[in-house]
Amino acid sequence: MAILEVKNLTKDFGGLRAVDNVTFRVEQGEIFGLIGPNGSGKTTIFNCINNYYPITSGNVIFKGKDITGWKTHKVCHLGIGRTFQVVKPLSRMTVLDNVTASAFCRFGTIREAQSEAMKVLDFCTLLDQKDKLAKSLPVGGRKRLEIARALATKPELILLDETAAGLNPSELTGAIDLIKRIRDRGITVLIVEHIMKVIMTISDRIHAINFGQTIAEGTPPEVANNPGVIKAYLGEAYAQGERY
Repeated sequence: MAILEVKNLTKDFGGLRAVDNVTFRVEQGEIFGLIGPNGSGKTTIFNCINNYYPITSGNVIFKGKDITGWKTHKVCHLGIGRTFQVVKPLSRMTVLDNVTASAFCRFGTIREAQSEAMKVLDFCTLLDQKDKLAKSLPVGGRKRLEIARALATKPELILLDETAAGLNPSELTGAIDLIKRIRDRGITVLIVEHIMKVIMTISDRIHAINFGQTIAEGTPPEVANNPGVIKAYLGEAYAQGERY
């Protein structure tokens, strides 16, 4: 059953068409990857799904309900959480307070919100960092904090925007494990990622775009071997056997 359907999604910025008639379905319980070159429209699609940007045309369907044009906070309350490519925690607040603030999406008292935040921090292996200021965390920690803040809203679908960018090899392995554990908790994952080790390892299916248009969709091997994807995104080195 599809938890999310994006139908004929189009987004214009003045005379520039950033997303052009993109359609895909995300099935409940899967990890669905969205790939493409820089500037291809991936983050814009995320921004349209939660109405951070208003859609020019098309529809977004969540659990069978048309949520096109819904206010961003209502989309979150409905069950869609997200991270941002450029992480911006509440830098002068502690790690715990950052996640507690997000938990108020679901809980009405500070005691309840803080209790949920502690559980989420433990899940994201950040519990030992809870009293540190968010701005003091290294890149890997800030990325996990961004995920923790999204999880504290108790989403059924989470949009992850380049959560592995800037991580070292050890942190990449941890990121892959965390994303799989999120799915194992029953949360559907829609992920934008450039690092092939991550996207090809964790995705059940992948949708590839270029210049705002769909060029391929299928399993990781199907997409990785698609000539259009190789030409637009993976590069000739990949085509010649340099697999990730």
